[in-house]
Amino acid sequence: MKYERMVIEKEAPEEYGYERIRCNLSESSISDRQLGELGLNLPDLTLFYGEHRGIAELRQLIAAQDPGVSAADVLVTAGAAGALFIIATSLLSPQDHLVVVRPNYATNIETPRAIGCQISYIDLSFEEGFRLDLARVKAALRPNTRYVSVTCPHNPTGTMMSETELRSLVQLVEGHGCRLLVDETYRDISYGTRLPAAASLSKRAISVCSLSKAFGIPGIRVGWLITRDPQLYETFLAAKEQIGICGSVIDEHLGRIMLERRSAFLADTLPRLAARRDIVQRWIDAEPLVEWVPPQGGVVGFPRLKVGAGFDLDRFYHELLQRHGTYVGPGYWFEMPRHYFRVGFGWPQEAALRAGLSAISAALREQPPG
Repeated sequence: MKYERMVIEKEAPEEYGYERIRCNLSESSISDRQLGELGLNLPDLTLFYGEHRGIAELRQLIAAQDPGVSAADVLVTAGAAGALFIIATSLLSPQDHLVVVRPNYATNIETPRAIGCQISYIDLSFEEGFRLDLARVKAALRPNTRYVSVTCPHNPTGTMMSETELRSLVQLVEGHGCRLLVDETYRDISYGTRLPAAASLSKRAISVCSLSKAFGIPGIRVGWLITRDPQLYETFLAAKEQIGICGSVIDEHLGRIMLERRSAFLADTLPRLAARRDIVQRWIDAEPLVEWVPPQGGVVGFPRLKVGAGFDLDRFYHELLQRHGTYVGPGYWFEMPRHYFRVGFGWPQEAALRAGLSAISAALREQPPG
């Protein structure tokens, strides 16, 4: 494999320096929580090699969210990123083919590239509401296609498939004999109907999720994958064991406590996130130089700047950060044109969100709109 650093990681706020950013609108999660906020009283844990599959109580809590899924179908991983790496390296070789929806979370593209497999991209369009065209997916399938990779709710646009569309996508891969990977990191943050885990619908579907984005605890590396194919599960388990044997018993204990409180946490959090999304919507309604497709899930959206070809986008992003202290995720993070940008509305405090949006408007008017 030939590794190259992802631009989204090279330019991440933690690399640039949080202290240098006043209004951080680049984050793709809810605000990070401090250990003291969780009100935990950690027991005197034995720091041994834990269960290779993940502690049973944690896997049971994950499985209980969807009918037809058992703890034996759940493999706990080092975040969703760890799960995606396991899946790509287990299923792909340079002789294989992948269909990946774009834009997408960078790992879903860069790890397959490092492997050297053939990739067909299904590029989503603003004009079509970033909706996935199943006919295009079907047309992209080849005899050596190993899986189709999607995110839902989508990162970076926040759009979602309907359950009917998800089931149709499952039927498509079943008919072809390949697999479906659904990165479901934002599934708990849905502003309408929460979709079933794709893995609960078919043995051909693989679900990936984590506690990082929706629960604000990326510092504990707890994610998981779900597959109801026992043979495939064994392959994924072998990969995990060869990468790191098992997870951290401390992280998994904290993850179990978090999922035990899941319902109460989401009942408190979802209305606040919906209100934050509404703040961005009202700003866009009043800002003639910005438009977006309203997110249906997650804590990010993907606005588009309504500027002409003569507008200096590099200068805009530079001035937005250096003069106004506001950071967003420029479109090139996602292999999209620079007049798109990802805005995260779940991480900043409300005052910082409002100030950051005002800064974008100000920076847009510091040069002719092109």
